[in-house]
Amino acid sequence: MTIDTATGEEAPAEISSERVKDIFSHIAKKYERFNAVSSFGAYRAWLDGMMRQAPIGPDDDVLDIAGGTGDVTFAVARAKKPRHIQCTDLVPEMLDVARAHMAAGASRGVPVDFEVVDAQDIPYADASYDVVTMAYGIRNMPDRPRALAEMHRVLKPGGALVCLEFSTPPNRAWRSLYGVYLKHLIPLWGGLITGDRDGFVYLGKSIRAFPDQAGLAALMYRAGFVDVTWKNYTGGIAAVHVAKKPE
Repeated sequence: MTIDTATGEEAPAEISSERVKDIFSHIAKKYERFNAVSSFGAYRAWLDGMMRQAPIGPDDDVLDIAGGTGDVTFAVARAKKPRHIQCTDLVPEMLDVARAHMAAGASRGVPVDFEVVDAQDIPYADASYDVVTMAYGIRNMPDRPRALAEMHRVLKPGGALVCLEFSTPPNRAWRSLYGVYLKHLIPLWGGLITGDRDGFVYLGKSIRAFPDQAGLAALMYRAGFVDVTWKNYTGGIAAVHVAKKPE
């Protein structure tokens, strides 16, 4: 079943896929500034936490799904120095920004390739990557079970999926404040920084409609992953899930 990622309700996949392409193609050059401002800089701590949890070694091939402007790709390059990283995204304009960072030396000498890829139909061979990374990606995919099954397919036995995503604060008061932030402040800042207020209305809606930590873990288990764990950041506003493919 495919869904409208803004509501979580059943809908044709094209509704969400075309909306995501339209939003991110227009804001690509301002996306990083928005992340820094809207999270009060916390997104850097979330990314650092993701790197601490990521079981990536120097001989590993890494596939970065929804790699966007390269935040995760270059964080992996700096922190883990793997053999190779394949940075992919649905939106070419986002990858153009990542390529510019690469040209400026962001990969610290780690080989990185870029390709436009729909994570729901990954064009790589079975068991071809040691680790799959993904930040803020699965929430925007209308067929999440298929996307997770594809990630499972391309992982080598014993490999890991490391996923950073917005989530649900367990504390009721914090969750309520976060809801106000998503509904009012995210569209305000998004509009001021990028000129696309409507795109950030969608962002807030997609976060509210997304499964909580246990719900995402359940999707991963159903896709064939095992030993799924997660760690909350900023009181559960974000969470990093790590899931293993059986040996």
